[in-house]
Amino acid sequence: MALSYKARKRWSLLILLVGMPIYVVIAVSLMNSIQRLPLWAEVPVYILLGFGWILPFKRVFSGIGQPDPDAADRDM
Repeated sequence: MALSYKARKRWSLLILLVGMPIYVVIAVSLMNSIQRLPLWAEVPVYILLGFGWILPFKRVFSGIGQPDPDAADRDM
């Protein structure tokens, strides 16, 4: 089932306002729980963690910055 534009916009807002801070706390806690890595290894891990959160939500965020495509259908 495909989400409507309005639903995707609401989900993206919820993900950014609630999910993102939770993910940051989990990622930092995870990195603090392991032994300190050398800088050359730590930077790529943080980069992967930084981009890794978006992969499951890629479909939710696609097209959110564009005008509502359903609004054009309603105007006709």
